[in-house]
Formats: sequence, structure tokens, C-alpha cells
Amino acid sequence: MSKADPLAEYNRKRDFKKTAEPAGKTAQSSTGNLFIVQKHAATRLHWDFRLEVDGVLKSWAVTKGPSPDPDDKRLAVRTEDHPLAYAEFEGVIPKGEYGGGSVMLWDKGTWAPIPGKSAKDIEAGHLHFTLDGERMKGEWLLVRMKPRPGEKRENWLLRKVQDAYATKGDQLVEHGLTSVLTGRPMAEIAADKRGEFSLAGKKGKDFTAQMEAAAEHNAGKAKPKPKRRATSDKPPKFRSPQLATLVDAVPAGNQWMHEIKFDGYRALIAAAGDKVVVNTRNGHDWTEKFTPLVRAVAALDLPPCLIDGEIVAYGKDGNPDFSSLQAVLKRGHGSQTDADVLDFFAFDLLELNGEDLTALPNIERKERLEALLADAEPPVRVADHVIGAGEKLFKAMCDAAQEGIIAKKIDAAYTGRRSQSWVKVKCINRQEFVVVGWNKSSTKMRPFASLLLAQHEGGELVYKGKVGTGFNGETLADVGRKLEALARKAPPLEVPRAESRGAQWVEPELVAEIAFAEFTGEGRVRHASFLGLRGDKPAKDVKPEKAAAAPQAEPPVPISNPDRVIFPESGQTKGELAAYYDQIAPLMLPFAGNRPISLVRCPQGRARKCFFQKHDSGSFGEHVHHVPIQEKDGGTEDYLYVEDAPGLLQCVQMGTIEFHGWGARADAVEQPDRMIIDLDPDEGLDFADVKSAAHDIRKRLAGLGLTTFAMLSGGKGVHVIAPLTPGHDWAVHKDFSRRFAEALAMAGPDLFVATMSKAKRKGKIFIDWLRNQRGATAVVPYSARARAGAPVAAPISWNELDGFTGGNAFTIADTEKLIQRSRSKALAGWGFAEQSLPDL
Repeated sequence: MSKADPLAEYNRKRDFKKTAEPAGKTAQSSTGNLFIVQKHAATRLHWDFRLEVDGVLKSWAVTKGPSPDPDDKRLAVRTEDHPLAYAEFEGVIPKGEYGGGSVMLWDKGTWAPIPGKSAKDIEAGHLHFTLDGERMKGEWLLVRMKPRPGEKRENWLLRKVQDAYATKGDQLVEHGLTSVLTGRPMAEIAADKRGEFSLAGKKGKDFTAQMEAAAEHNAGKAKPKPKRRATSDKPPKFRSPQLATLVDAVPAGNQWMHEIKFDGYRALIAAAGDKVVVNTRNGHDWTEKFTPLVRAVAALDLPPCLIDGEIVAYGKDGNPDFSSLQAVLKRGHGSQTDADVLDFFAFDLLELNGEDLTALPNIERKERLEALLADAEPPVRVADHVIGAGEKLFKAMCDAAQEGIIAKKIDAAYTGRRSQSWVKVKCINRQEFVVVGWNKSSTKMRPFASLLLAQHEGGELVYKGKVGTGFNGETLADVGRKLEALARKAPPLEVPRAESRGAQWVEPELVAEIAFAEFTGEGRVRHASFLGLRGDKPAKDVKPEKAAAAPQAEPPVPISNPDRVIFPESGQTKGELAAYYDQIAPLMLPFAGNRPISLVRCPQGRARKCFFQKHDSGSFGEHVHHVPIQEKDGGTEDYLYVEDAPGLLQCVQMGTIEFHGWGARADAVEQPDRMIIDLDPDEGLDFADVKSAAHDIRKRLAGLGLTTFAMLSGGKGVHVIAPLTPGHDWAVHKDFSRRFAEALAMAGPDLFVATMSKAKRKGKIFIDWLRNQRGATAVVPYSARARAGAPVAAPISWNELDGFTGGNAFTIADTEKLIQRSRSKALAGWGFAEQSLPDL
């Protein structure tokens, strides 16, 4: 690298008459500290990491891409300096030219050495710095390795430093397959068309060629950012929020999911791209009060959606604190100081891309929310939840002096009103009261001594006592000013004479949130403490909250002959199978619920006669429902579907072991919403061949911009699943999957076959695309299989796949393990993505 001309080597290697890369000239960005990363599918796929220093881009080729895991050091080979103009380069370097292949602008932002360090440290062989990019953030290290004898290249290591942005796994390269500049996947860049990549009219060898191009230019571990189909450019309209009923104990059982009850303001955020509206629970537009939060949501570029959640601020102890939130709103949220940090914890998704999701089960809406916000970072967060074990979460919240928890029925719809499908359990009593007056203070230091409180009961205000603690100088002054403005002569309600002596009355308009130990026998608050004024709820709606008894677990579906052995090899019984489905139902229903199903029934156990059943004359029970579906002959037949755990259990009672689902919902049977590629290996093949094939299919679909998920089938294979936004018909669905399978078989005839012929399948993997035609079914996630040992179909992450030795790694005895796995970061949002088939 010439000191006289740092770009001499760059220019020497390129023929600018043949490549569209910019010629080398030194320059400087507006900030002087630009960084970029380019994903480069050359001879080998790598990521080019570049830092702006002294008018050029210092460059390293990172072979596997940046990792957010501090334990995962990535080899970074120093390359020639690049010109600053290269920071916007995206396209195709012609084959035969230096670095020939597709180049994507994968990340961009700014960098800075940590205090006390500088860019000059690069020449000393180390650099400690921070990044503020769209994908890479926080602290990082570059360290030069000791050269080996005769080694000409500079080998460095790129490593993430442990901080708030560090995570286990390989999420950066897995979740980043589209350009931050154009939004294109590598296949579209390779085709040199901005968003116009199409398979229209391509068949046979032409179709195969496109698939191979996608795989060639998109090799390596990658999970594309979902293609989002926007049905509107307007944010959805406000909806009345679901409200929780106060109960006296945590509901028990796995039919409940439990979340932290955040101490903040309820908010419904409507978004569509850069248009964001924040509404309170009563529909008041508070967008301007939360400008930094609105900017953060807008930066996510979400499709039209309506998200329910809570906006919180943090107290000195780091916990959500309502008083701190009040203080931030009073001085104006926007200074971006640590004291002004407001986070939005999203916990429900009501509408997405014009689709009303409120009728879906709680757990499915939450899974879709996690998928939608998979790339979100603070201040936008998805609220965690646990299934069952609510008592442990409640104890943890109370031990941390928090407000309590919210419990939600797994299978309940979103009703937009108060119900017992959402319940709240509080660590301490906290309620809202109407301020009806105040008592004068004996000192000039305080504008009042205490506030007089009331609540609406039976259409009238009823006196509930006083609160005189919990105020600081700021809140005393603020409340005092508001009281003076609302002063009135006569009391707005009846108050006992002894308690009204010396009181000053106000119009009953202010709403205060009060913490207290209990109500006395006279209905007065005891040991009350002021938390803050609420501007998001009108005084007329303030009523007492009286704790109801905690909802009782629904009685289980009676299971006859629970001791009958269903799996003779392992000895598991019908009762154990029913217990498995009862506990796993919350995880299984998002994929099996409200979907036409076929059952594998084995009334005498898996070793006896088993058969498929998809129709029912009504003998299964009230929780097993029917949906009429038109047949090929023009007539209709009633198909089975279930919506809840009792439905699953009634099927088990009738001898069901396996559940297989359509690729469409019961309420939209003509609109497929998932493509499933079932890899079925011939008897002589090793599972390693199946894993390799699954990775290959994932890469090829990723090249077309499709996110996929892996599932162990519970048998000998693997399913590659691509969830899809409904919008195409079965003919298109079947045609795409058939041509995709045939293209794979043509590209790899020694390994793949796309026909069912037993003779042609010998020694090969059958790509079962037939799962993607109308009326076909595939085993649903978490279904047990009628095979030896009671295995189950289990979702896994792509990073885990290579660690398994077969498709039957989990059984019905692994219920707790499966539930625990489902809440891991690796499986968060598994099986959901907003994306469409490539243009056809």
C-alpha cells in the first residue's frame, strides 16, 4: 500500500472500463467517521468491513461475517484501502475481474475509537472502537494476529465486546440478507434489477439457472429480512384496548401466559413506514409527547400495523417507575438524556397489513408480534412472557417491588373490553381516584397538606379518604397549580363532616394513581401514597377495582383407559400422551389451531391398525369443529379443525396420535399461508445428507428473499418451512413449489429427486413438494408421531441443525424441555414472517 497514494493498489487491480466500481480518489465524508459493510459473493462469500480513516476506507474481509457473540472471534483479512465512493457501491463486478461477483451494501453508519484510543492504533495492530450502524452496534475489537513465516497477508480477528448489543448465536448474518441501501436480496442484485427479480415464464433449465444463480450469490448462513407486502400507506385506526380484571391470585395451569405488569402508560401504536401515531388507551393522540420513540418506530419501516403495549420510564433502581414517567412527560420527552429514556414494551399485535388479528389466539398474536419486531432494538422491545409458572414470576416481581403481573389465556381472542381472559395480580394495592379537594398545609413550604379522594360507585362519587405522602417539591407545586385552577365553593360529593372540616373543594377532573395498604371498614384508603396524576383516563371512568377470585383451570377432557400403552417400545400410555398435548397446546395451537386437520388415529396403540381421518360425523365432542370445504366434484365435505387444548384432547381421547394440518386456515382455505418442503431420505442415506440438503434449500430460498425455518419431522427427515402472507391461490402455490423442487433435482441429480417413484428415489432425498397442493397436509409443529419411542415434530433454529443426529431428537417425555426451548432467543418468533412468494 503506497504511502504516496493509498489507493494505488486499489486502482492497479481494477479495469474501470469493465467494472462499475468507482475509481480511487481520496475524499472525506461529512462526519469523517463513516463505516460500511459489504456482503460480497466472490469466489467465496465474505463480508467486507470498512472504516473511514484519512480520506480512504481501511478494509478487512471477514470470512464468516460479523458475529454479535463475544466468544466468536471472526477472521478478518486486511485488504487494500478503498475509496470513500465505494461506500455506496452495490451491484455486480463482472466475472473474470478482480473480486468478480455480487456486492450488497449490508450495513452502514458511523464509528469512533473509544476514549483514549485513535485510528493510528491500526498500524500498531489493534483497534478498540464503537459502531453505530443499522445492524452492527456497540463496542468491537480488531486485533492483528502474529504472522506466520512466509505469510504475506495480514490476518486480524474481529470480535464483539460484551455490552448491551452482545448476544449469543449468529443473528447478524442470519437476520441480514437484504441491502440497507435498496432492500434487495443477493439474487436481485445478481440479476441487476432493483426489486424486479422474477421467475415468470421460466421453466426447466431456465428456472434451474435462476435457482443456481440465487444459491451461488447467496451462499453461507443467511436469513433474509422478510419481504413485506404493504396493503396501505396509512397507519391503522385506533381500537379500544383489551383490559384486565383484577384477581386475588395467579391463575394456575399451562393455559395461561404471564407477563410483567409494567408501571407506565398504556399505548396503542399505529404505524406504516415512517408514519407513526401513538394513542392512549382512550384514543387520545399523544404522538407529539413521545417524539424520540416515534422516530425509533418509524426507523423500523414497519408495514401497516397496530401494536398494543406500555410506555415506561425507569426509576433510580432501574425498574419501571410511574413517577419517573410523569416527570419525563412534564419536562418534555426529547432531551435524550439518561433520565429521559422511555421504552415501549410491545405485548400484542391487533392488525397487520390490513388483516384483523384480534380473533387469533393470544399466543399466536404474540408470536406474530415477535416476528414483526425481530429487528427492533431499544427503545422498542417485545415484552417477555412465560407459559405456566406464573407464581414464580409474580414472586420475582413482588420481591423487586414491582406492581405485579398480567395473565392471559393462551387461546383467547382480543375483545377490546375488560374480561377474565386477561387478569392482573398486584403485589400491592394500586388504584385510580378522583381528586375532589385538598386540605390546607400548616406550613408555607407546601401548597396543601393532603388530597381528598373519591371513586364512582352506582353513578355517584363516593368519598375514599386522603393521601398526604408520596409528593416531592416538583409534584407539590404542579398539583397545587392544577388545584387552584379547578377550585369550587361547594363539595362535589357528600363527605363526613369530621373529614371535610377545612377542606378546599375542586371540580372532580383530576385523576390520581394511589398506592395503599388496604381499604378500611369505612371504605377509606389506609397508608396511602401518591404516585402521580394520570392524563390518559377521564375522571368519569374511575371506579373501584375489586379483586375477583382467580380463574380456575378448565376441567380436563376425560380420557378413558389412560393406562393403555400406546407406544409399546417405550411404554408410554394414552394418559401420558394426553398430558403431553395438554401442556404443549400453547406452543402447538398457533400452527394447528383454526386449520383443517387430518388425524392419525391408532385406537389400540401405534403397533396396531392406524388410519388417517379428516371428516367427522360429530362423535369427537363439542371442542372439535367442522368447516365445509368444496371438493373437486363440486360437492362439500365437513373437515375437522380445533381451536384450543380441549379440542386436541378430545382428538386424543378418540385415539389420535398425530395431527397434520393444511397449508391454509379454516377461515381462508383457498389462500395458502405456508410452503413446506419435506425432505424424505431413502433408507440408505445418512441424516448428514438430509441436513446438508436442508441447508442448501434454505440458501436457495433465501436467494429469492424468503425466510425459512427448520423443523425435525419426528421421523427421519427435516421440514423447511416458509410462512407466507396470504394473497395467492393454490395453483400458484403448487406451481412454484413443484418448479422449485424440479429445479433442485435438475441441479443435484445425484442427491435430489422430485418424483414419488420408489425406483427413482433409491439412494436419494425426495423433495416432497406435494405438501403444497390444495387438500394436502403436513405434520404440525409439536405433534407426536406414531413411531417407536413417541417422538415429536420439533422446531429448531438453523444454527442447531448440524448438532442433531436424527429427526427424532425429542419425545413426549421432553415436554418441559420443549417449553423452555420455545422461549429462547433462537426460537423467538419461529414459524412467522411477513413475506410473499417471489413474483410469478
